[in-house]
Amino acid sequence: MTAPAADHVDVLIVGAGLSGVGAAHHLTTSRPGTTFTLLEARGAMGGTWDLFRYPGVRSDSDMHTLGYRFRPWTEAKAIADGPAILQYVQETAREAGIDRKVRYHHKVVRADWSSSDARWTVTAERTDTGETVVFTCSFLFCASGYYRYDQGFTPDFAGVQDYAGTLVHPQLWPEDLDVTGKKVVVIGSGATAVTLVPALAKDAAHVTMLQRSPSYVLPVPDVDPIADALRRLPDAVAYPVIRWKNVAMSALTYKLSRKYPAKMRSFIRWATVKQLPEGYEVDTHFKPVYQPWDQRMCMVPNGDLFAAISRGDASVVTDHVETFTEQGLRLRSGQELEADVVVTATGLNLLAFGGLQLAVDGEDVDIRTTMAYKSLMLTGVPNFAYALGYTNASWTLKADLTSEYVCRLLAHMEATGTTTVVPERDPSVQEEPFLDFQAGYVVRAIEDFPKQGSAAPWKVTMNYVKDLRMLRHGSLVDGVRFSRPTPAEQRTSVSA
Repeated sequence: MTAPAADHVDVLIVGAGLSGVGAAHHLTTSRPGTTFTLLEARGAMGGTWDLFRYPGVRSDSDMHTLGYRFRPWTEAKAIADGPAILQYVQETAREAGIDRKVRYHHKVVRADWSSSDARWTVTAERTDTGETVVFTCSFLFCASGYYRYDQGFTPDFAGVQDYAGTLVHPQLWPEDLDVTGKKVVVIGSGATAVTLVPALAKDAAHVTMLQRSPSYVLPVPDVDPIADALRRLPDAVAYPVIRWKNVAMSALTYKLSRKYPAKMRSFIRWATVKQLPEGYEVDTHFKPVYQPWDQRMCMVPNGDLFAAISRGDASVVTDHVETFTEQGLRLRSGQELEADVVVTATGLNLLAFGGLQLAVDGEDVDIRTTMAYKSLMLTGVPNFAYALGYTNASWTLKADLTSEYVCRLLAHMEATGTTTVVPERDPSVQEEPFLDFQAGYVVRAIEDFPKQGSAAPWKVTMNYVKDLRMLRHGSLVDGVRFSRPTPAEQRTSVSA
C-alpha cells in the first residue's frame, strides 16, 4: 500500500540519533523558516544510545566534546553512561520541539533525485505496519551513522551449535539476562569488551575477557577536575573553555601517538603496570602488535577494568578459540574455559547510509564509485549530505560542523537563487580508501563505501581544527556546481 500523496519538506533527515537531532537543532536555530522532518527506523529516539542496552554501556569520549557545541554538558561525569547520554539527546530534542518532527518506524530504503524538479522522492517502509510511505524534499541529510543497527559481527565459531549455555551479542542484549553467580566469558578486546567486563564482574562469579590479541587500554578519570573547577562560571564561559581544552588534549595525544609511537607505547605500558598487581603479565595481555591509534584507544574510567582484574573478579586470556564445547570453549592452546554465558563482543557490521539506495535521474548510484567531498557529500549526488564522525576524537565534533556547513550551504543557495548543488569529481585527484583506519569492522567493509581523494577538499580529514576552518569559515564553491534547473513543465513547453 502506498500513501496517496507525498509529504514535502525542505530538508529530510534520516535518523533521530545524536547526529539527526543535532542537525535538526542547527536547522531550527540557523534557518527557522526551513521545514524538516526526521525519519527514524526504530521506535525510539537516540540511535546508538537507545539501541545499546548492555551492562555498563558508556561513551568512549568525554561528554564535553561528544556533547553538542550548542548545549553544554553539565553533569559531573565526563565519561557518561548510556542512559545519561540518551537523556541528554532526548532533552535536547524536547526543548527545541524536535521530538514533534520525528516519524518513528520509518525505514528509508530508497531516494530518487529528479534534476528537472530539483527534488528527492524518498521511499520509506513502515517497520510496524509494512506500509510504504513516500516523501519529497529539496535536500536530503543522512544521519544514520555507518553501522548496521539490526545485527553485530560474530565470527563463524566452530562447534557453537554444541554449546549448552547462553550466547549473546552486546548489540542485542536480552533484558532478562541475569549473570549473578555465573561464569561469563567475554570474547573481544575492544571498547565494548573492556566496558562489559567490569560491569558484569560486579555480579558474576567470574568474568574472563578472551582476546585473540590485545588492545591499547588507558585509564582515565571519569570526572574532569578542570571542568569541575570551572563549573562555578556561567556555562557560556566555562563550556567552550572545557571543550577546547579537551579538543587540544585529544589532538595532542593523537599527534604524539603518530609521531612518537614507541614513546607513547612506553607511556601506556607504564600507566597499565601501575594499575595491575606486581608481576602481572602485562606484555602478554596488554601489549598490542599495532601502533597507538592505528585503532581507536579503549578508555577505562578510573581504571575499572584493571580494578576488577586486581580484585580477582575478572581475568584476561590471550588465545584463539578452537571450538565451542557443551560447557564453554576450548582454546588453541588446549585450555578449556567453562562458561554459563558467552558474550561475543566481536565488533560491528558497517552499512553505508543505513543501506539507503540512491538514484539520480533514474540511474541507481553505486556509492563505491563516488568520492567523498569534505567528508559530507558525494560526487555526482545532488543536494545530499551525510554525518560522519571522527575515528580519533568525538563523533559529534564533526557532526556539528557538518550540520553548520549544510545550513551555510542552504543559505548560499537561497541567496543566489540556485536550487541544486553537486560535487564534481576532480580527475587529477587520486582515489584512496574512505577511512585510513585499521579496525576490523572498517577493514571488513571498506570496499562497500565511497572513496576519498588524495587532496582537499576530497580528503576525509580526522582533524577538527582543519575541518573547523574548512566547514565553518571556508569556501562554499570549491569543487561543486550550483544550478537552477528548468522545471519539467517549462521544458515541455519550450520543446513543444
